Amino acid sequence: MESGGALGLKYSDGFTRLWPAVVTVVLMLRSVWLLAAAMKTLPVGTAYAVWVGIGAVGTAVAAVSLFHEPVNLMRVAGNLLIFAGIVALKFAGSGIVRWAILPTLPLRF
Repeated sequence: MESGGALGLKYSDGFTRLWPAVVTVVLMLRSVWLLAAAMKTLPVGTAYAVWVGIGAVGTAVAAVSLFHEPVNLMRVAGNLLIFAGIVALKFAGSGIVRWAILPTLPLRF
């Protein structure tokens, strides 16, 4: 949804084309609604970071094929870092990292 809304901005040509603009607004509203639903059970920071990260990586990947945007090492590395951050947030929320990797730290979780 988030990537579709971002890509729709390109197709709507600055909201000057009616139907692409309507589809873009619907996709973005649906995306925010799903984010709000996720925030019922996830911490705000985690939910928002994952939402933005998935949207950014999804949009970047789709833009390469749809708009023939260039691919280079820095773009790929940047997107991989965003994806790694999403994975790290997932593991942090599940407790896997907390107990399997950091059991000796004198912190209470």
